[in-house]
Amino acid sequence: MGAAGAEGEPQAVSLCAAALACLRERDPDQKVELTRLAAADWRAGGLALEDPIPPEEVAEPGRPQRPELVAPRDLAKRSAKGAADGGQGRAALIHAVAHIEFNAINLAWDAVYRFRGLPRAYYDDWVGVAAEEALHFGLMRDRLRTMGHEYGDFPAHDGLWSMARRTAADPLARMALIPRVLEARGLDVTPGMIARLRAAGDGETADCLEVILRDEVGHVAAGTRWFHFLCAERGLEAEDQYFELLARYLGGGGRGPLNLADRRRAGFTEAELARLQALCHKPAGAGA
Repeated sequence: MGAAGAEGEPQAVSLCAAALACLRERDPDQKVELTRLAAADWRAGGLALEDPIPPEEVAEPGRPQRPELVAPRDLAKRSAKGAADGGQGRAALIHAVAHIEFNAINLAWDAVYRFRGLPRAYYDDWVGVAAEEALHFGLMRDRLRTMGHEYGDFPAHDGLWSMARRTAADPLARMALIPRVLEARGLDVTPGMIARLRAAGDGETADCLEVILRDEVGHVAAGTRWFHFLCAERGLEAEDQYFELLARYLGGGGRGPLNLADRRRAGFTEAELARLQALCHKPAGAGA
């Protein structure tokens, strides 16, 4: 990926320009392919880190016209069993995971594009996350296709990108609330989904979720790593800051049960886990 300079010399495309192209792409299959190419270019040293053009506001990521975005209460009923309704409940479940993974591609590229001036390792992490999220989306899209469906066939909600908008001004809040809250919740619920799918005889989808769960531990760990980095840079105590952000953005409540083993692998401390478990038994809005 390169462009000719004033003297005809090739100039490296910046990582930010590549990230923006991936972020803006509306077609899901093209977004996956652009992500694969951009990640390969970054690993090969073909993309420049510095970009003199400041980031523009990306209020909405590139996404197809479908799925229709609705309130969570209006989502299709999801089920791992899927026999009584001809498989529609299971297809809706797989579609919901595919939608999360599609949004996660956008979230990773937004973290690369929006937040400037961080160490190179930060961009290594989030480019890698984008590539893995694209792989995850492909796995779930392919499972949908085996069931006679496409991504977009079921309604979905906009919760992940809504939080991206709310944390657009501050990478510390972004690292705390998307990887360490919303994606960490995936660590909690995915093992149960895997067990229900295996019990229903859908080992293929369960195998895909095993891959996703394994990788998502690393994604939450990346959020932990850069949340702690930013707290240290600002002279903030990380644990107190995390729970202050939970109270400010999410009312201080929590949902359980927690997948303690994978949360530990993702960098949660025992003190954090104890406080989170206490919040799971406290009504939202009661404070941290």
